[in-house]
Amino acid sequence: MKIFLFALLGAAAVLAAATPSSANDRYADRPPVMVSPDLSAPWVLQLGRAPGIVRQNRQEMQKPQRRSQRQAQPAQLHTAAMQAPSKKRIIARPQINPIYLPQEVAYDGPEKPGTIVIDTRENFLYLVENNGKARRYGVGTGEPGFEWAGKHKISQKKVWPEWRPPAVMISREAAKGRYLPTYVAGGVENPLGARALYLGSTLYRIHGTNQPWTIGGAVSSGCIRMRNEDVVDLYERVDVGTTVVVM
Repeated sequence: MKIFLFALLGAAAVLAAATPSSANDRYADRPPVMVSPDLSAPWVLQLGRAPGIVRQNRQEMQKPQRRSQRQAQPAQLHTAAMQAPSKKRIIARPQINPIYLPQEVAYDGPEKPGTIVIDTRENFLYLVENNGKARRYGVGTGEPGFEWAGKHKISQKKVWPEWRPPAVMISREAAKGRYLPTYVAGGVENPLGARALYLGSTLYRIHGTNQPWTIGGAVSSGCIRMRNEDVVDLYERVDVGTTVVVM
């Protein structure tokens, strides 16, 4: 009995000597655990259930994410934006009637080969050829009030001509609320189109247009309009001095 009491008192003395301060001193020389904010670091994943860290199962991490859960990277977003088609407003234009496309036709009129004949009633231009033939093109002609007839010769030929609207046209259009520039350089935006054949000393021309859907109508202020590809073709076939008959 005495031996048991002695052992019990000894154990109590040992426990009394082990104070909290001495217990903490055992770990004073160890650095504190620093948790990286990057939860994907391998050493962090090995900490198990450390405070503030949720450990993911390796198999769960290796599962492919669903498309809806994946976030597009900035580079991917940029690429998608570059590849996305831009939405542009498309204005539907009426198609030209095939009857106004260039074609070879029979000609039995009085004009000799090489003459240009313009029928403003049917909106056709004929380049008379040999053997009772003519090359026919569709044209746009003068609107009501601007019809005219006569015979002239081509006095000038110009490639991508500039446009200087006459003062009377500028005044007339201004009265309608449409203000014309005094000068437009040659180019695709120019109303005279790709080529111009000037008729004598008049203000009239056979010229191209940037509005090909108007071919076949009475639409101009007296000039003869052609599709750009057609006026280029005609330009190559005739010379300065060619006779032009407007009916």
